[in-house]
Amino acid sequence: MKFRDMGQPRVLAMVRNAVRDAGRPRVLTLTFWAVYAVMLAGGAVSVRGLPEAALFALVMVLVAGLWLVMPAGRDAAAARRLAAPGLLVVVPFAGQFAGGLHSAMLLIAMVHVAFLYGMRVAVGVVCVYVVAMGAVIVVLSGGDWGVMADQIPLLVLFAIFSLAMAAALIEARTQREAAQRLIERIRELAVAEERARMARDMHDSIGHHLTLIKMGLENAERFRRRRPEAVWEEVGQAKELTVQALAESRRWVRALRPLALDGHVGSGALERLARSFDGTGVEIGFQVEGAERRIDPDSELVLYRVLQEGLTNVLRHAGARRVRARLAYGNDRVALTIGDDGRGAPAPADPAGAPGTEGAAGAADGAGSVVAAGFGLSSLAERVRGLGGAFRAGNADGGGFELHAEVPVVRP
Repeated sequence: MKFRDMGQPRVLAMVRNAVRDAGRPRVLTLTFWAVYAVMLAGGAVSVRGLPEAALFALVMVLVAGLWLVMPAGRDAAAARRLAAPGLLVVVPFAGQFAGGLHSAMLLIAMVHVAFLYGMRVAVGVVCVYVVAMGAVIVVLSGGDWGVMADQIPLLVLFAIFSLAMAAALIEARTQREAAQRLIERIRELAVAEERARMARDMHDSIGHHLTLIKMGLENAERFRRRRPEAVWEEVGQAKELTVQALAESRRWVRALRPLALDGHVGSGALERLARSFDGTGVEIGFQVEGAERRIDPDSELVLYRVLQEGLTNVLRHAGARRVRARLAYGNDRVALTIGDDGRGAPAPADPAGAPGTEGAAGAADGAGSVVAAGFGLSSLAERVRGLGGAFRAGNADGGGFELHAEVPVVRP
């Protein structure tokens, strides 16, 4: 029990933190370990004698340790960020055993200095590093200006290339983060816009019921002496309207639930929405066809609302016993079909403008009266077409009503 209470060793915790750092480009990680393996193999061949081998092993262990504790973002602890300049100092010692193989690792170290301290600090650190390395070259060469003329310009060019690469990587990461924030913001605005529309519809729907209830009770109050028999008729109608208003409010509470139900998105969110209609007296089935993948947030929200409106309309108008919803993933489009075994939509009085007749063939467009008869289906048809999709609603061949929406995976 005491061993469990002691927790993990600090070194293992640092390794776990290093693995979990998400801001480091994967290419740098792969490059580092590839160069590390090459340096390890080259140094193992070139070292002579046990003391030199021990020193080389110590340097390589230190290089690996600095990499593992080095973070990828500027929000890390100051002690961990010191690993980047520390790597700059240690890598040249490894180069004494592995020749010029350490140059790529120096580049990685300079890039991480820029990641952890910003470009301004990185430029200063690299300038100091180049001057210090120049001084070391002067000392080791015994003041040989020829050696200095060969080495220092190469070191300066290498430093400039490293800083340019760091700036490009930082800009790419900044743009990626900005794009991700923009996508999340667009999704939030889409949900907010949808909720505002639903709030207006809810006001019209429930407000209508409450207005009728108020009028009925006022009539009952007027009739209580002159027509006592009419009082109970008005009260009965008010009671029936109250039941309808309560059922309507429950439907709207269900509709106002967020798109990501309990952390689910995509088909998971749609399936959870379909399951939320259990217990309504209608058997609801949900089926997914094709390989699922992430789709445009606007398309996902529209499909969610199509299923929501379709199931709500079945409960309110269709008189159906069974409903089947099918979500089909294609190459570049996603289709949602909702069909029931109810009585279907009534045929309009004028056959000439008959979306109901077309609907019997399964091809009524969203602009007709069949769509208008469904609560909110006309606005959904406009939204689907606004995304570059297709919308169809009407009576099915085998009876009942069918609703079909098809949207692009990626918004054009």
